[in-house]
Amino acid sequence: MISGLDGLRAIAFLMIFGFHTGSIDFGWLGVQMFFVFSGFLITGILLRMKENLPSREYFLKFYTRRFFRIFPLYYFYLFLIFVAATCFLSISYKPRVMQAVIDQIGYALLYVYNFYSASRSFNSSRLLDHLWSLSVEEQFYIVWPLLIFLVNEKHLKKLFVAGIIAGPVFRLMIFLIYQTGLIESFRNHVWLPVYTLPFSHVDAFAFGAYISRFSIPNARRQLLYLSLAVPLIGFITQFAANGFFEPLMTLGYQVTLPDAYQYIWAYTLLNYWFVVLIYCVVYEKMFVRLLDWPPLQYLGRISYGLYIYHFPVIWIVGLIREHGISEEAARPIIPIVSFLVTVALASLSYYVLEKPFLRLKDRFASYSS
Repeated sequence: MISGLDGLRAIAFLMIFGFHTGSIDFGWLGVQMFFVFSGFLITGILLRMKENLPSREYFLKFYTRRFFRIFPLYYFYLFLIFVAATCFLSISYKPRVMQAVIDQIGYALLYVYNFYSASRSFNSSRLLDHLWSLSVEEQFYIVWPLLIFLVNEKHLKKLFVAGIIAGPVFRLMIFLIYQTGLIESFRNHVWLPVYTLPFSHVDAFAFGAYISRFSIPNARRQLLYLSLAVPLIGFITQFAANGFFEPLMTLGYQVTLPDAYQYIWAYTLLNYWFVVLIYCVVYEKMFVRLLDWPPLQYLGRISYGLYIYHFPVIWIVGLIREHGISEEAARPIIPIVSFLVTVALASLSYYVLEKPFLRLKDRFASYSS
C-alpha cells in the first residue's frame, strides 16, 4: 500500500460528488485524476508481473485479478437497477427514466457506454450516465497489458511519451472528422464526443504510466507553478472565448471544456497537473500526513463503490423536491443525505460483496513480486 494514495482517491471522489451535487464546479476533474491514477497503478502492476511471470501467467493472472476486482460490483449494480427499472416501469413510475435504463443497459453490460454517450442517439440517464468513465477504464485494461508485454523495457519511455502525444492528436482528429461531417452519428458539439471517447484520454493513462518508471524533475516546484498557472491559463482562455470569467469556480475549465478549443489541448495540461501531484505524493511524500487521515483512507478504500452508487443516490434523494421541499431547503439537504447514504451503501457493498471476491482474487490468482 502506497501512503497517501487512498487519500488522493478519496479527494478525487469527493470532487466528483461535489460536482454532481452542484457544490464544486471544477469537481468533474476528479475523473481525470482517476484516469491518471489508473495509468500509474496498472502500469506498475503490469511491469512487475512481466518481470516475474511467464507470458501465459502474466495475462491470465492480470485479467483474473481485474475480473474479481471490477466485475462483481459493476454487474451487481446493473442487475439491481435493471430489476428496479422493470418493476417501476410496470407501475408507470418515472417511465422515461426507467425505460432509458431498459434501452441502454446493454451498452453498459458490454462496457461501451462511453461510445453510446458520444453518439447522436444518446439519451441521458440518471442511473447509467456516470458509467461512461468505467467503460474508458475497461477499454484501457484490454489494450494496455498487451502493449506493456510487447514493448521492450528500454523502449518504455518512448511508449509512454507516444501515448502522451497521442492524446491531443486523437482529440484533434476527432475535431477534424466532426468538422468534415464524415461521421454523422456524433453528438452535436464536438466537445461532447471528445469527452467520452477513450482515445481522448490516452495521455491521462500515459502520464500515469510514465511515473511508474521514470522521474519528474523538480516536481515540488513544478506542482507549485502548475497550481498557479493552470487556473490562470484557464481564466485567460475562458475570457478570450466568452468575454467574462464566470463561473469562477470552474477554475476556467467548464465540464467537457467547450471554450477556446480547450477540448483539444487542456486535457493534456490538466493531466500533467495531476500526474505531478500524484508524483509528489508518492515519491516526495507531500501531503501524506493529511491524506493518511483515517476517514480519507477509508473513503479511498471504498471509492469504487462510492463512485458506482453516488450518481443514482443523488438523483433519488433529489426527488424530495417533488414532495413539497423548496429548492432553498433542498440545496443543503441533498448533498448531506446523499453522501451519508452513498457511504453506507458503499461500506455495505465493500464488506458483503467486494471483500469476498477480493479474497477469491488472491486465492485463484495470487501474485507477489
